[in-house]
Amino acid sequence: MVIVTTIRRDVLTLPAAELGPSNPLPPLRPLDETHRIDERDRSDLPRDMARQIGYEPLRSVLPERLRDGYDRERTPREIDTIVIENDRLRATVLPGYGGRVVSLVHKPSRRELLYRNPVLQPACFALNGAWFSGGIEWNIGATGHTTLSCSPVHAARVPAPGGGEMLRLWEWERLRDLPFQVDLWLPDGSDFLYVGVRVRNPHEKPAPVYWWSNTAVPEESRVLAPAEEAWHFGYERRLRRVPVPEHEGADRTYPPRSTFPADYFYEVPDGRRRWIAALDATGDGLVQTSTDVLRGRKLFVWGSGPGGRRWQEWLTEPGTGGYCEIQAGLARTQLEHVRLDAESDVSWLEAYGPLAADAEAVHGADWGGALAEAERRLEGALPRGDVDAAYDAWLPHADAEPGEVLAVGSGWGALEVLRAAHKLPGTPFDESTLGDAQAPWLELLRSGAFPEPRRVGPPGETLVAPHWRDMLETAPAVPIAEYHLGVAQWHAGDLAQAVRSWERALELAPSLWPLLRCLAVADQEADNRERAADRYAEAFDDLCRERRDDGEVWTAATAALGREAIGALLAVRRVVEARAVWERLRPATRARGRFRLIEAQLLVAEGEVGAARAVFDEGFEVADLREGAEVVSELWARLSDEAVPGRYEFRMRPGGV
Repeated sequence: MVIVTTIRRDVLTLPAAELGPSNPLPPLRPLDETHRIDERDRSDLPRDMARQIGYEPLRSVLPERLRDGYDRERTPREIDTIVIENDRLRATVLPGYGGRVVSLVHKPSRRELLYRNPVLQPACFALNGAWFSGGIEWNIGATGHTTLSCSPVHAARVPAPGGGEMLRLWEWERLRDLPFQVDLWLPDGSDFLYVGVRVRNPHEKPAPVYWWSNTAVPEESRVLAPAEEAWHFGYERRLRRVPVPEHEGADRTYPPRSTFPADYFYEVPDGRRRWIAALDATGDGLVQTSTDVLRGRKLFVWGSGPGGRRWQEWLTEPGTGGYCEIQAGLARTQLEHVRLDAESDVSWLEAYGPLAADAEAVHGADWGGALAEAERRLEGALPRGDVDAAYDAWLPHADAEPGEVLAVGSGWGALEVLRAAHKLPGTPFDESTLGDAQAPWLELLRSGAFPEPRRVGPPGETLVAPHWRDMLETAPAVPIAEYHLGVAQWHAGDLAQAVRSWERALELAPSLWPLLRCLAVADQEADNRERAADRYAEAFDDLCRERRDDGEVWTAATAALGREAIGALLAVRRVVEARAVWERLRPATRARGRFRLIEAQLLVAEGEVGAARAVFDEGFEVADLREGAEVVSELWARLSDEAVPGRYEFRMRPGGV
C-alpha cells in the first residue's frame, strides 16, 4: 500500500544548551577571519574565481547581532519539528533553527542517511556566533555558516507538483537584504527528498549572493564527486589546486586520512552531472544531486589530528561517531560570491536520497571506475532527466501562496515589504510578524523621526542598508538617531563620518556608554590604542552607573563591554584598571569559561604565572571559542613547556601555537 505524503508538526526531545541572550553591542568588525586567502594565491586563480572572491566581501555581520550568550550545560528540551513523510522516507525539520533537516530516514532499510547529532550544542561557527552540527543546513548570506543557524524561519504548507503538499521555509536574509525560500517535498513512493530553492533580489541594484547546502554525514565513508582535481583550503588560508583522490601520499576522499581540518572544493567539469555521495564500507550511503545551477561540490573533513578530534567531541558527546560534510553551492568555492542582477532571482532543485553501489568498485583504487559505478547507480535510482523535469514541474508552484502556517520567523521581512512595497508571491511577510525590534524602525518609516527609547537600556539593533541610512540622515538629530546613523555609516565604510555622528550624540545623550564603546572601536581601527583604552574604561564606568538590574539584558551588556574593555586595557598594559573592570563583573559572569580564560590572561599580566596555571589545572570551557581561534593554546604556551592538554587542544592548522 502506498502511503500518501504527509506533513505534520511534532516535538523532538534532545539534550540542548540554552542559547541565551544576544550580544547587545553592535558587531563593528567581522567575526570570521578564517575564510580569507593568502594574497600570494590570488594571482594563480582562474579569472572568474579571483573576481568572485574579491566581489563584495563582508565587512561585518551588521545588522545582525552576535549570538554568544549560550553555555555548555545541556538539559533535555522539547524542540518543535515539522516532519515530512511518505512510505519511503521521513525528514525531520527544525523551523526554529534555520529550517535545518536534522534527520532523513530511509524506511525500507531503516537507515539514517545523515549524521544525526544526539545533542543540540551551540558553538561559535556561524557568521554571528551560535551554530550546531548535524543534518542539512541552508547557508545563505556570505562565506561561512548562515546567521540564521539558530534563528526561526517562516514555514507553511504549499501545494506540491503533481498534487499533495510540500513544506515551504522562507525568510529575509539580512546580511544581503534578500528574501529566499526552500521548498521540500516527497513525491509518493519516492526515495528522494526534493528541495526547490529560490533566492530573490527585489532591489534596483545587483546584489552578491552566497549559497551552500551543507550536509553532515558519518565520516567513516568514502566521498565521491565527479572530479579529478579540487581546490584545497585549510586554516593556514592557502588555496591550492590538488589532485583527486590522492594528495601528498594519501587518498583524501576518506575523511579520516587527513590530519588537519580542511575543505576540498571539487572542480566538476562543465557538462558533467552535479552530484556528491558519501558511501560506507558496504557501498551504501547518501547521495545529493541537483540541477546545474548549483555548480559547486565540497568535502569538509575534521581530520585525524588532536584538534579536529577535540572539535568533534566539543560539538556533540564523547563516544559518538564523527562526521564530515558534503556540500553544494552556487560557486566553485565558498570564498566566492556571485552577482544577482537587480529585480531578478536564481533558483534550482536538489535531491537527497539513498545510494547503494558495489562496495568493491566504489572503494577500489580505480578512481574513474569508482565514479562510473556511483554515477551508474545514481542514474538508475534518479535519472538526471528526472531532476530537470522535477525542477520544471516545481517552478510554477514556487509562487503558490502558502496555506496553513506551521511556524513563524522574524518581522524584518515584513518591515522591508512595508518600506518598499515589494511583490513577493509565494513568500508573504505579514505585518502580524512585526514586533518590538521593528517598532522604532516602523516609526522612522512612517514619521521620519527615530523615537527616543521609553526606558533606559542598551540600544536596539541598527539597520544599515542604504535606504535606512538615508532615512537616518534626514531624521531629527536626536542622540539615539545619531548613534544608529553612526553605526550605519561605519558599516558603509564612512568611518570618519561615523565618528562625527557618535561625537555629536555624546553632547546630549543621556546614555554615554554605547557611544563611547563605538568610538573606542574606531580608535582601535585607527591604531590609537591608548585613547581606545580611555574610552573603554569610561564606557564601562558609565554602564555600571546606568544599569538598572541584574536581568538578562543588562548582564549581557556588562559582560560584553567588560570583556572588550579588559582586552583594550591589557593591550596597553594598564593592568590595574583591567583588574578593576574584572572585579565589577557579576560573579556568575566571572565563572563562565570565557571569563576564566580572561582571568588567566589577567594573572599573567600581573606576573602571577602560577595562579594562571592553576586556572588551567582547575579546568574551564570557553563555550564561544571561535572556529580557528588559538587563544587558549597561545596562553598555555606562556605558562608551560608541556604539550597543550587534550581538553584545550583546538588547533586546526599545522604550525599552530
